[in-house]
Amino acid sequence: MAVEGTWEIITGNHAAAIAAKLARVKVVPAYPITPQTTIVEYIASFIESGHMDAEYIRVESEHSAMAAAIGASAAGVRAFTATASQGLLLMSEVLHWAAGSRLPIGMAVVNRAVGPPWNIHVDHQDTMSQRDTGWLQVYISSNQEVLDTILMMYKVAEHPDVLLPFMVCLDGFVLSHTYMPVNIPRQEEVDEFLPEYSPPHWKLDPENPITFGNLALPDEYQEMRWSMDLSMRRALDLIEDVAEEFFQKFGRYHGGATWKYKVEDADYIIVTAGTMASEAEVAVDELREEGMKVGLLKVRAFRPFPHRDVAEVLQDRKGVVIIDRSIAFSSGGPIGIEVRSSLYNRSGSPPIANYVTGLGGRDITYEDIARMTKDGIGRITSDRLRRPYYWYKLKPEYEKIELSEEVRL
Repeated sequence: MAVEGTWEIITGNHAAAIAAKLARVKVVPAYPITPQTTIVEYIASFIESGHMDAEYIRVESEHSAMAAAIGASAAGVRAFTATASQGLLLMSEVLHWAAGSRLPIGMAVVNRAVGPPWNIHVDHQDTMSQRDTGWLQVYISSNQEVLDTILMMYKVAEHPDVLLPFMVCLDGFVLSHTYMPVNIPRQEEVDEFLPEYSPPHWKLDPENPITFGNLALPDEYQEMRWSMDLSMRRALDLIEDVAEEFFQKFGRYHGGATWKYKVEDADYIIVTAGTMASEAEVAVDELREEGMKVGLLKVRAFRPFPHRDVAEVLQDRKGVVIIDRSIAFSSGGPIGIEVRSSLYNRSGSPPIANYVTGLGGRDITYEDIARMTKDGIGRITSDRLRRPYYWYKLKPEYEKIELSEEVRL
C-alpha cells in the first residue's frame, strides 16, 4: 500500500488506482483485460483492506462495466472504471450513453492495439476510434501524470459547464507496467482540491422518480448534441484553469491541453502525444546540439482538441513534423488530421510532414523521432511533400512496396 505524502516507485496502473482512491470514487465496476487488469486489482485490494470506501462490482463484460458506471453516476456518486483495446470497443454503445446522459464518469484506458491480429502492445487505435463519442480524452507521458491527471479531470468533468465523461489514456506496458517515482499527495490536500461530487441538476432517487435518456424527436435532438459540443469546447479553458490550480496546490504542472518544450525560437515543431512526446523531448535536445532549431508541442487533450493553441504555436514556422501512433486509413494520423484542421484557412500556415508509426508496440525511440524529424525537414525544404502522410519503420520489403505505390489521394 503506497503511503500518502511520500514518493513511491510504482507502475502507471498502480498510479491510476491510487488516483481513484484519492478521488474518493464510490463505485468501481470492474472487468479484466490486459494490460489494464492490475488497475482494478489494486482497487479491489484497497477496498478489501479498508483503505478505500467504495462499492466494487464484478461484472461480466466491459459493456456491463460502463452500464454499471452510468447507473452509479446517475445516482449521484463518483464512478470509475478501466479498460483497454477490445474492451473499450465493446463499451462503444454505452460510451455514447454516458456522454449523452451528461455523466462525468472517469476511466483509465491503457492503450493497446486492436485485433485482429491479436496484439497486447501499445498504439492509440483503440481510443482514437472512440474520439467522437462525446468523451474528453487526455494522453499521458509519465506515471506521475497519470495520477495527477485523473484528479484534475474529475474536477473538469464535474464542472456544471462540462458534465461529460473522460478517458485518461496511458500507453500499454510503456507506462502501465513500468515503475517510476511518483509523489502520492495527502488525502486531505486532495479533498481540498477535489470536493465530493454533487450533481448540479438531477440524480436518480427512488423517492423522486424521473426518466433520462428517453425519446427525443427531431425538434429536440440536434440541440442536445449542440449542448455537448458547447460543453466540450468550454472544457478547454477549464483544463487550463484546473492545471494551474493543481500547480498552485501541489507544485506540479504537466501542461493544460498542450505541453510546450523549447518552442519559443524553434523553426520546426514536432507534434505528438503519449510517451512518444517524452522521447521527442530527448530528440529535440539532440537535434539542437546538431544546430537544428526544433521544438515540441505535445497534445495532451485530444478531445477537446486545442485548435486555437495549436494554430498559435505552429503559425509562421518553417515546418511541422507530426507523429501519430494510429492510422485513419487512407487519411493519415488522427493528430495530423486535426492539426491540418486547426491551420486551415489561416495565413502563415506551415508545411506539414505527417508520419504514422509505432503501431502494435513497435518501439519508437528518440533516435527514431530525430530521424523522422530530419526526413520531414528534408522533404519540406526540398519541396518533396508528395503525400499527405508517410509510414515510418516499415520492414524493408514493405517499405519497398510503399515507396513504389502510386498515390491517388
